Amino acid sequence: MKKLMVGMALTATLATAVTPGFGSIGGNQEKAYAAATVTYKVTASKLNVRSGAGTTYGIIGSVVKGQTLSVMSKSGSWYKINYNGRTGYVSSDYVQASGTATPPAESTTYTVTASTLNVRSGAGTNYASIGSVKKGQKLSVVSKSGSWYKINYNGRTGYVSSDYVQASGTTTPPAESTTYTVTASTLNVRSGAGTNYASIGSVTKGQKLSVVSKSGSWYKINYNGRTGYVSSDYVQASATVSPKLVVDSFKTLGNAQQVILVTADNYDTKSAKIQTFEKVDGKWKQVLTANGVLGQKGFSLSKKEGDMESPTGKYTIGTAFGRYANPGTKLPYRKITANDVWVDDSKSSLYNTWQQKPANGRWTSAENMDIPAYDYGFVINYNESRTPGKGSAIFFHVGTNYTAGCTATSKEQVVSILKWLNPEKNPVIIQSPVSELDKY
Repeated sequence: MKKLMVGMALTATLATAVTPGFGSIGGNQEKAYAAATVTYKVTASKLNVRSGAGTTYGIIGSVVKGQTLSVMSKSGSWYKINYNGRTGYVSSDYVQASGTATPPAESTTYTVTASTLNVRSGAGTNYASIGSVKKGQKLSVVSKSGSWYKINYNGRTGYVSSDYVQASGTTTPPAESTTYTVTASTLNVRSGAGTNYASIGSVTKGQKLSVVSKSGSWYKINYNGRTGYVSSDYVQASATVSPKLVVDSFKTLGNAQQVILVTADNYDTKSAKIQTFEKVDGKWKQVLTANGVLGQKGFSLSKKEGDMESPTGKYTIGTAFGRYANPGTKLPYRKITANDVWVDDSKSSLYNTWQQKPANGRWTSAENMDIPAYDYGFVINYNESRTPGKGSAIFFHVGTNYTAGCTATSKEQVVSILKWLNPEKNPVIIQSPVSELDKY
């Protein structure tokens, strides 16, 4: 029988794909095979060639018994082939592979881009560091939650910021909010992505699986500290009902798709909780949680200049700033110079605006901007009407003790939030005691 090469026509009709039998369960990552070492011959009298990896795809032709195929890769129980100058798919149940196949690389790799990247115990910089990974290191990613990857780290679960990880390939890690449950009484776990791979164990009905990725009809899982593969035909994937987020009940957000929520237990505390939320596909998702601080005397419902209190309310986000180069924010960014000040003189026509020294009689009081607290930050658009005495220079900036009326958190968190903010998503910041969130 002559061997069919790439681009050579395959004459045509079709066969029906057979669901893998129970127990013949393997991996499903699309896999490249070495044509020089493996021969693929049709065993059915006629085998349909389809436009995609499944019987729901249209028939584009057929191949006949004994014909040799030019196989490009495998996805689940389907071979991707070169067919008459185009791509086609045939059921592997009707193709005999002889020779040595080299298992392909996974379709997605996750590589550290930072010189050193902290691995944390939870999805946020407020969680403790449990170790670190180095630039160029490949990660075993389990799932993604907001801007954090959940990874396998030295036999335990860890989290790293996705800002410093490069994902290359086509497989997206599953959302953490999905539960994968075995439905078969016993389900083989295989060492590779295919039923030709050896069984390395089994899982039982009702067992929850730690799924890394899916391709075709196979799940790649973490199995007793090693990688295994199971057929998705015997696994039920169900979305976990997520707890309702506080922003879900807000009625005043309008077209805002990003929210920074700053809350405190009461008006008199300087300690705050900072949370960020983003609307994705019509649903709010929580991105970050961090500790923060307010004015020395806490929140104010009616702020006044110099009262050392942070204003409550909902505000838009203004210009980002810092004493260094733009850290990567999409907001308009202004680098602070030694002459930059923010006018806090209520009698000045320039009250509550960013200006440059010298004053030349334009104001009698102004706050110096070239200070460590303003290494990075952004303007909270408070008192935009510049009402004298109502308060000025209200920022979100770096700080861990207390402020004179701004909101602050660690430099790491400020930079993370700056990178996340997108003016196209109309971000707002809401500041309020927990007991008064129903106002929003």
